[in-house]
Amino acid sequence: MGNNRVKYAYFRQGPVFMSLFKNKYRIESIRLPEYDYSTPGYYFITICTKNRENLFGEIIHGKLIKTPSAKIVGRCWFDLPNHFRQCALDEFIIVPNHIHGIIVIPDNQTITAVETGLKPVSTLADNANKRYSLSEMVRAFKTFSARRINELHNSTGQQFWQTGYYERIIRNESELFHIRGYIKNNPINWGRDRNNI
Repeated sequence: MGNNRVKYAYFRQGPVFMSLFKNKYRIESIRLPEYDYSTPGYYFITICTKNRENLFGEIIHGKLIKTPSAKIVGRCWFDLPNHFRQCALDEFIIVPNHIHGIIVIPDNQTITAVETGLKPVSTLADNANKRYSLSEMVRAFKTFSARRINELHNSTGQQFWQTGYYERIIRNESELFHIRGYIKNNPINWGRDRNNI
C-alpha cells in the first residue's frame, strides 16, 4: 500500500483506524461511507475543544459556571436553525471542554432560513431547495463560534475546536430517550466523563 499504511489506535471510546499521511498518522473518518447525512433524522453530536482544554468553565455542584466562551457557543448553537432551513435542535449541554447536542433534520420542507450570519445570503438564496448535510451544519457552527471566541480573546486564526467531531445516528425512540438523559446528566457525571482529562 505504499505510504497509506493503516494501524489501530485504542482510545477510551474504542479502537479507531489511523492512516499514515505525510509521515503522520491521522484518525480516519467515522462517518458511514454510504450514508446520506442530509437524510431526515436525529443526530447525536459531540464536539471537543482543541486538546480537550477546559475553556467553558467549571462544574460546581453539578452545574457549569460558564465562561464568556461558553456563552458564545450556546448562542451560536441555538442560532443554527436561523441559518439552515432544515435544522431543528433537541437536547443540548455545554461542559468544561466539550458540547453534546442533538441536531434534527426534519421530514418537512417548511422550515425557513434567515439569510445572514453562518451562510452568505447568496448561498441561501441560490440554493433555496438544497438540503444541507449534518457536516455542513457542524462545520458552520464550529467556524462561526471559533471566530467569535477568537475575536473575544484577540486570538484571530487560532484553532479552537478539535478537528472533526463525533456523531451517532439515533435509530429509535428508546435510543433518543437514553441519549437525552445522557446529555442532561453530563454535568452531574463530569467526574467520570471520558473527555474529562
